[in-house]
Amino acid sequence: MFSRLRSDIQCILDRDPAARSTWEVITCYPGLHAVVLHRPAHWCWTHGLKWLGRFISHVARFLTGIEIHPGAKLGQRVFFDHAMGVVVGETAEIGDGCTIYQGVTLGGTSLYKGAKRHPTLGKDVVVSAGAKVLGGFVVGDGAKIGSNAVVIKPVPPGATAVGIPARIIPSKDGASADASADTPPERAKFSAYGVTLEDDPVSQALKGLITSASSQEHQIALLWQAIEKLSSRPAAGDCVPQDAQRSECFEAAKLNDLVGK
Repeated sequence: MFSRLRSDIQCILDRDPAARSTWEVITCYPGLHAVVLHRPAHWCWTHGLKWLGRFISHVARFLTGIEIHPGAKLGQRVFFDHAMGVVVGETAEIGDGCTIYQGVTLGGTSLYKGAKRHPTLGKDVVVSAGAKVLGGFVVGDGAKIGSNAVVIKPVPPGATAVGIPARIIPSKDGASADASADTPPERAKFSAYGVTLEDDPVSQALKGLITSASSQEHQIALLWQAIEKLSSRPAAGDCVPQDAQRSECFEAAKLNDLVGK
């Protein structure tokens, strides 16, 4: 029990730069309190003491602002950062090393009792502020859920889900969203709040179009310059219109700055 508590405290110290000491984490982090209180609630739930499990869960919700159903399964080193307003459903499963921010809902879309209604998060998943993960599917190891995303379908390992409804961005070279004890040091990169500028699919699409348009303009300018050089005789020079674009004026860098690098 104490070794697991030490692991929970250490994961907070590793992921939150605002955490200055073990004592501060123990006394001032509701995410830790919610995880600690969930364990007896889950034990009661799985041993037939349903009401007592729900009551402990209710008390934990009152004290921390984090609602975790006693039937939910939590792995090791789970960190609820800030986490006010988090709701974790009865059949949800949260893997080792996951990080969940405020306003997240791990909810269900079915009313059938006993069915798998809530999502399963793999290891080292980051679920950003305000995200809603709805349904009994799997979010793969190392995946990232962007802020305010609404995820209604499975997310592959290492991928990023952003938008409403969420769009899936595949993993880059198997990169993980988080760093766990099993992650090699060269790949240990924690992505706070789940996403970076490179994870916005709309921005990436716009940058691709800008790059293509800039390349086309460059090629057109080169073609007109080549035609002018070949048109050495006055009669042949008439084939070059006066308004031919011989230089580039497409402001690709400025447009890329507007959509985000």
